[in-house]
Amino acid sequence: MEADMTAHPEGGPARRQALTREVMAATGLDDAMIGLVVDRFYDRVRADPVLAPLFATRLSDADWGPHLAKMKRFWSSLALMTGDYHGRPMQAHLPLPVSGADFDRWLALFRETATDLCTPAGAALLIDKAERVAASLELGIAAGRGHMLRRGERLPATEA
Repeated sequence: MEADMTAHPEGGPARRQALTREVMAATGLDDAMIGLVVDRFYDRVRADPVLAPLFATRLSDADWGPHLAKMKRFWSSLALMTGDYHGRPMQAHLPLPVSGADFDRWLALFRETATDLCTPAGAALLIDKAERVAASLELGIAAGRGHMLRRGERLPATEA
């Protein structure tokens, strides 16, 4: 679902709030649901034999609380168009030793979580956004490693 930014004659914050209300009504998503999705998703990530070690290289136990709060702002901003997130996700992910297979695993866990918790419309929106985020990060990380991925090509694993 893509909101039409021209559909609301009011400008600035009023337009953003109207779009957020439209998305919430159409999907059943709100900040509480996004918070639940983020919490459950990262519970799965932290228990996952593939992804947990990757996250452990960057996040100590003490770092998880602030990270989850940031991810809730990120997903709220992305899915509900709240504008609450002002970070730089590409720069945060560039140094990670990830591969296309890691993105596939991340997406599989995200899809499972969204499908388990959300309405079909809410899950579809979150999954679409997650797929776009993963594709963008994979392309950006590859470029940061000096490798331009061709259509269908995946990010190779880094050398140990």
